[in-house]
Amino acid sequence: MKTFSIFVAAVFFLINIIYVNAATADIYMRVGKNGTVYFSNVPVSSGYNLYMRTRRNDNNNLNNYGHILYKNIILKASKEYNVSSKLIEAVIKAESEYNIRAVSDKGAEGLMQLMPQTQRTLDVTNPFNPSQNIYGGTEYLKSLIVRYRGNLPLALAAYNAGNKAVKKYGGIPPYDETRNYVNKVMDYYKEKR
Repeated sequence: MKTFSIFVAAVFFLINIIYVNAATADIYMRVGKNGTVYFSNVPVSSGYNLYMRTRRNDNNNLNNYGHILYKNIILKASKEYNVSSKLIEAVIKAESEYNIRAVSDKGAEGLMQLMPQTQRTLDVTNPFNPSQNIYGGTEYLKSLIVRYRGNLPLALAAYNAGNKAVKKYGGIPPYDETRNYVNKVMDYYKEKR
């Protein structure tokens, strides 16, 4: 647990450096003897390997590695809520492209784009905390999967448009955004499986 905490702290430190400076910086990584993962933009000892290249004003590179950065949290949430880790990854990719600071024009926040009301229901106090967001989003997704008896397209439609819209239309609402969202998540999910 201590190693995981150190890893998460290092990743957050790394993310903050990249977002604040938005400058060119190669990121290096090494794994210590005790399993601790170290990141640096300036390798200070041997054993560091290039982990990621960044370019000025291009934070998309970080998003491309999001599935690596958050893999342990996703796996733990998957196990706790019995939801496929591949489905969680597909939702994160469709919702935020792994951008931890993502905020939609409707107010949804974080990796899994949780609305403030949903955050309160799930006791998510910091939607930009990856662990809180992923656990909260996975719990919510699981509740929708149960509600719609395993029908993933309906559960995803409710995740995107809300339960009321799914109930009103007796299925996936006729909103382009929702239909595109469901198709996108299902496509990502099938690719990962």
